[in-house]
This record gives sequence, C-alpha cells and structure tokens, in this order.
Amino acid sequence: MAEETGGTGALEHGGTEAPPWSVLDEPERGTRFVDLPIASILNAPQQTGMTFWSLNPYVGCEFGCSYCFARYAHRFVAERALGRGGISAAEFPDFRGPEGWEGFERRIFVKREAADVLGRTLRPARLGGASIAIGTATDPYQPAERRFHVTRQVLERLAQFHGLRVGLVTKSPLVVRDLDVLRRLAERHTLAVHLSLISVDVPLVRTLEPRSPMPPVRLAALRKLARAGIPAGVMIAPVLPGITDGVPQLRALVAAAKEAGAAFVCSSPLRLYAGVRARFLPVVAQAFPALRERYERAFDASGEIGPVYRAALERRVGAIKREMGFVEDRRTGPPAYRRTEALQWELPL
Repeated sequence: MAEETGGTGALEHGGTEAPPWSVLDEPERGTRFVDLPIASILNAPQQTGMTFWSLNPYVGCEFGCSYCFARYAHRFVAERALGRGGISAAEFPDFRGPEGWEGFERRIFVKREAADVLGRTLRPARLGGASIAIGTATDPYQPAERRFHVTRQVLERLAQFHGLRVGLVTKSPLVVRDLDVLRRLAERHTLAVHLSLISVDVPLVRTLEPRSPMPPVRLAALRKLARAGIPAGVMIAPVLPGITDGVPQLRALVAAAKEAGAAFVCSSPLRLYAGVRARFLPVVAQAFPALRERYERAFDASGEIGPVYRAALERRVGAIKREMGFVEDRRTGPPAYRRTEALQWELPL
C-alpha cells in the first residue's frame, strides 16, 4: 500500500546533515523544508498496489489535514533518510511519541529534481496505458509550491509528451496559477483535475483541516478551471463516517460542485491507517466524542472500513449524483436504494 516506496531514490548527503531550507510561512510553527535527492520519481502500480502510477513532488504537507492517510509515507521516507545519514534526528520529531504526527506537517521533503528526473526516466510505453496520478501522498499545490515550483516544472515536462493519462489531486486554489500549462496538457493528454473537498461546512472543515484553503476558495478555483476548459471535478475524500456521510451534507457538497461547473464527482471513505490514528482519533474525541468508540472498532487492522459500509456509501453518493445530473462513471450505475437507508457501520454500537 506504500505510496512512496518508489521515487525516493538514493539519499546521499555525504554523511552530513541536510541544511534546512528557509521557512516558507508560519515561522512560529518551525516548518522546515529539506532537499530530497531522488533517482526516480514515478511509483509503479506494483509498488503501491494501485491501478495507476503515482508522482509526488513533495513528501509531507503543510495543510496538516487530521485524517490524511499519507502520514505513513512521510514517516517511511524520514526514517529512511535518518538511517542513511541524510538528515539528523534533531531535524525530525520522534515518530513514536504522542506528537509524532507533527513531522508530516512541519518537516517537508522537497524533490527539487523531480522534473529533470522525470524527463530522463519517463517511458510512455512502460506505463501500459495506465494513468499518472499527481498528489496521491501529498498536496502538489501546498504552500511550498509558491516558492519551489516543483509541481509546475513537472507539468511542463509532461506537456512535452503526448497521449498520456494524467490526474491531479489538490485542495489548493494555487492550481489556477498553472492554467497555461494545464491547457497544454489537456490538448496533448487525457487530463483530469480533482479538487479535494470533504464538506462545504466551513467550521467543520477548519476543525478537521487546520490550514487548508476553505471550501468557497476551492470552489472558486474549480469554477475558473471549468471556464478555462480544463476537465475538473470534486473528489469527496475521505468521507468520514458519522461526520460527513449524511445525505444533507453530501447533497449540499455535490450541489456546490455542480454549480461550480464540475465535470465529475467521485468519493471514497476514510482509511484509518496506524499512522493516522494518533492524529485523527484525538480530534474525533474532542469534536465528536460520541463517535470515538465507534471509530476505534469500525476499522480493521489494515485501516479499512468494511464492505457493507463502502457499498452503502457508493449507493448513497451515486443516487445524489444522479439527482444532480452527473453521469455515472461506470457503464451501469449502482442499484436503486431507499432514501432513508442508514450507513450502518459493520460492528455493533
């Protein structure tokens, strides 16, 4: 399931500590940016267990969404760098402590060589027609991108090729900065830009995503993408059981996506991996105390919620999408369901 087991390449710094890059923003948080030398940038499906290739310009993310499943990928890369002497232990918090999750948000690896490495190593025939997904384990347009431009450089390099399938996932309105490159990509490739959004409830989003752009800003970016002719839509991910999976909440979000010009809507439920629990469950306990015990029981050892819930959620979202005029992504839509159907968690209350 690892998203970053490939693409990290050799971590060689001559046995010395990698000097911290200057703080980009919010200096009181002590965010540091560390150069990550790489030998490769694309993660193959065989490495990730996914059906697509993935590419992540950064490791870690300043947005710090409490539920983000990519925290484990950051820990993997950081511990690998520590083991090879590429960085010092003083640069990274203890991943085993109660605040170990902070490393994901406050120590960001930057793959400055990503575009050059991609240009040297990308062989379209090797992809076998599979997509390249950008931003599966980090947000490619997090605040660091304003300074380092790694994502833009990657897109410019991809624009030199033809006939690829490229997907981009982000929460950030910064994506519209690159409309010129996205237009070229749309002309030469099959492109889809996914604006990630879990809810249109601003206070709720602020509780769960401490530093991410707010829903109206993301929807405004979606509107600009749509008006520019860029295939773009909303990714409702993750859907949080008992918090954002209600019919009114989902209907409001899908309606907002439709109004903003979304070409599609997709969704997936929360994955509560071990590395996520330390960050997310305390948030649940504080903001939704009645749900804490259910969250403790509802996810299996691998962090997945059961198939009954997943199927019910798919039916619910599918029905709302049809109601809002979205065409199903599959040849046949999900079966009809009763509007009052509850999303039952598999384990007892």
